[in-house]
Amino acid sequence: MVFAVGVVLFALGIALSIALHEAGHMWVAQATGMKVRRYFIGFGPKIFSFRRGETEYGLKALPLGGFCDIAGMTALDELEPDEEDRAMYKKPTWKRLAVMSGGIGMNFVLGLVLVYVLAVGWGLPDLNRSTDAVVGSVGCAAPTQGPGPDYALSECTGPGPAEQAGIRTGDVITAVDGKDTPSFADVAAATRSLSGPVDFTIERDGEEQTIVVPVQQVQRWVQEEGETEPHEATVGAIGIGATPSVVEHSALSAVPASFEFTGDMFVMTAERLVQMPSKAVDLWHAVTGGERDPETPISVYGASVIGGQIAEQGIWEAFVLLLASLNFFLGMFNLLPLLPLDGGHMAVTLYERVRDWFRSRRGLPSGGPVDYMKLLPVTYVVIVIGGAYMLLTLTADIVNPIKLFQ
Repeated sequence: MVFAVGVVLFALGIALSIALHEAGHMWVAQATGMKVRRYFIGFGPKIFSFRRGETEYGLKALPLGGFCDIAGMTALDELEPDEEDRAMYKKPTWKRLAVMSGGIGMNFVLGLVLVYVLAVGWGLPDLNRSTDAVVGSVGCAAPTQGPGPDYALSECTGPGPAEQAGIRTGDVITAVDGKDTPSFADVAAATRSLSGPVDFTIERDGEEQTIVVPVQQVQRWVQEEGETEPHEATVGAIGIGATPSVVEHSALSAVPASFEFTGDMFVMTAERLVQMPSKAVDLWHAVTGGERDPETPISVYGASVIGGQIAEQGIWEAFVLLLASLNFFLGMFNLLPLLPLDGGHMAVTLYERVRDWFRSRRGLPSGGPVDYMKLLPVTYVVIVIGGAYMLLTLTADIVNPIKLFQ
């Protein structure tokens, strides 16, 4: 039941993101004196609509996107007499660019708002956290651990084995008992089977040294690879903790942190966009029976299913982060200078402006609107390739979906 609710909620979140994207175009167009004929969510048969002022608002049957019909978006658009002076293609360059970027900006703003909610409600993941085995805290080693679902550690006081031996916060543990430990998880796994004095190799201020730590025996709940449930066991511990993976924020400190986190997500989103063509092979591999790479793109359907999986586990912070990531992706994807995307129309507008600047330098009049009929073949190629990629992604999400929790 929770899974189904999560799927529906995430699908509604996607629908809201698309609705606000189109609303961004509409609001800027109206503010700059253009006529918006229609604003619809979805495609296909009309479910209902109403008119407010000169704009018709409505909902259509297929929730696969939405559109905002602005009079004169291109010179191919037939205009009514009252629309001649308000046609978009006749407006100054900055107004046309503002309208085209309005939807993109709305996705970025919505993503930023979601990141702020995440920062205040749960904290922000530390995207720049070191993957090395950095000691984040030192203290006592709790002798026992309670059963699930909380697995709370018992109370303890005083310094633990690591702190007594001289290990400090910020040290990087590179080896345990001669076994390399590239990550903190490797340190925990290596320590678990030990007891008594053990050599821990650390790096501190660029220098390597070995510290003998008396590993303490404690009771813990552990889950080995291949096991479905944790079991109680006696293991080794030294009283250290990893650096926090999530940084908590107040309502005030969350403001700059949200902008910084958003900048990091922009970089990650751009990297994924660059990788998209190469991921087609991995998607085909998944469709034909191979293992699904969790780093492959997902469709709206696939994202909603993952949203349901996350909701079922009660990890609502990941739910919010996924929805924010989707908005950043939608905004950045629409920036690509390809028709029929917003970035393609922006590229045409900028071309006209640069062309007319050079013509004016030569004493020539403006060249007029670009002939979109000549651009239709390229547009059709983009639509066909993009549609095929979306179909491949959807097929992969149906026959071989990404499963975050096994």
